[in-house]
Amino acid sequence: MNVIDHVRDMAAAGLHSNVRILSSLLLTMSNNNPELFSPAQKYQLLVYHADAIFHDKEYRNAACKYSMALQQKKVLSKTSKVRTSTGGAAANIQAQSLPSEIEVKYKIAECYTILKLDKDAIAVLDGIPSRQRTPKINMMLANLYRKAGQERSAVTSYKEVLRQCPLALDAIIGLLSLSVKGAEVASMTMDVIQSMPNLDWLSVWIKAYAFIHAGDNQRAINTICSLEKKSLLRDNVDLLVSLADVYFRAGDTKNAILKFEQAQMLDPYLIKGMDVYGYLMAREGHLEDVEVLGGRLFNISDQHAEPWVISGCHSFYSKRYSRALYLGAKAIQLNSNSVQALLLKGAALRNMGRVQEAIIHFREAMRLAPCRLDCYEGLIDCYLASNGIREAMGMANNIYKTLGANAQTLTILATVCLEDPVTQEKAKTLLDKALAQRPDYTKAVVKKAELLSREQKYEEGITLLRNALANQSDCVLHRMLGDFLVAVNDYQEAMDQYSIALSLDPNDQKSLEGMQKMEKEESPTDATVELDGDDMEGSGEDGDLEGSDSEAAQWADQEQWFGMQ
Repeated sequence: MNVIDHVRDMAAAGLHSNVRILSSLLLTMSNNNPELFSPAQKYQLLVYHADAIFHDKEYRNAACKYSMALQQKKVLSKTSKVRTSTGGAAANIQAQSLPSEIEVKYKIAECYTILKLDKDAIAVLDGIPSRQRTPKINMMLANLYRKAGQERSAVTSYKEVLRQCPLALDAIIGLLSLSVKGAEVASMTMDVIQSMPNLDWLSVWIKAYAFIHAGDNQRAINTICSLEKKSLLRDNVDLLVSLADVYFRAGDTKNAILKFEQAQMLDPYLIKGMDVYGYLMAREGHLEDVEVLGGRLFNISDQHAEPWVISGCHSFYSKRYSRALYLGAKAIQLNSNSVQALLLKGAALRNMGRVQEAIIHFREAMRLAPCRLDCYEGLIDCYLASNGIREAMGMANNIYKTLGANAQTLTILATVCLEDPVTQEKAKTLLDKALAQRPDYTKAVVKKAELLSREQKYEEGITLLRNALANQSDCVLHRMLGDFLVAVNDYQEAMDQYSIALSLDPNDQKSLEGMQKMEKEESPTDATVELDGDDMEGSGEDGDLEGSDSEAAQWADQEQWFGMQ
């Protein structure tokens, strides 16, 4: 047993710090005396040394050492050819026991990926012949291709993963996200489903995720619920998180929060999806709970985007936009594919008046999640904030045509129509259609109430809001009902509605202002209240986003540190 064998055994035993020290000394000895170790032994030393550096998370250094190992392998290959031609069987045996050159290239690509040098990573993996690519190499290539927008190459690589590993479910999700038909994907797994017991659920699972990525939220919900009801898959955390996310996309905040809480109870260490859960809780005004959630997730891992997004949502809804911007940027630094982080940063930029920068982030979020309407809504809000009604109308019409006439798309289009006096009647028709489909859809109710306020149809507005509040309790709806009641001189019930709104969201400034204004009135007969359409703006989903930012100076330096221009 020679010294190289000892290094190999220590590496296999996970003694990385020991390997790093010893291999460094041995490599120096080899450099000073090239005859000390054979080319094969030096190659092994370089790989084990690079592995130890990789374990210490020094990825740029590790990539350099792995590249040196590959150069040494070329020298070894030349000498091996000479020995093979002279009949050296021992040389062949030795070559088979050496660290795999393919594995070394994968490690280099892994380093580049962590360093966000995606083009370099793709170049390294593309250099591996197709027949020699392992499933993990194809999976990494597929993800890199998709991120780079090379969809056809990504599809090819995902399919190769499934050919080798038919139960690679993340590869299935990757294909579905690239608009590959669910039936085609299911056909690639049919043999394994039929040959193994208790896998009959897989075809239904594929169908559910096909609906999700096609934007068919209702059918996705129904399909996942049918899976979740099966005894063998009941209380599966991944299914519950997916179901919660689809409820969120469908605008059903109540059920989304319920499913997220159920998943969290089953797995207290759950991180996936908690950024959306934290956003929903912050939007509903439960800021203390959001703060606790963020702290708990930071204790689990601060190397994921989710806890940073949750803390950012707490800051955003506390009207500390610069801090929200910093936290969103930190989340993007950890995971550039985090849609929620992009939306957080975009919203913070928009509220700070940096609309053009916000548009860039909302567009990137749209690219990553083309079926999430909140990405489009953020972009439309930016267009409206910069008086780009034509661009906003074009975007809203595109959503309407692409995703169909559902309550959400109808409301988005109506929201833009409300900004133009010429299209007020069209907005009313669209909102009536939306409420006919979903009478409890908060955003549609809010926009219809705004329209009724402009027309001074207060009694009709009161009826609309009472009906909406019959089956739900929402801060903005209660506040708006209070505003309408003041307009018809029903001060006592208006005060009650403002109180309910503040109990749901103690930070709702408009409810507090309405209550304080009523308290200052000397008598009900002297009260003259005029509803301002601007005071009615907002929705149960967007919350109140206006306000000053007292921490702008404090976080300005940190914005620059994280590359926010």
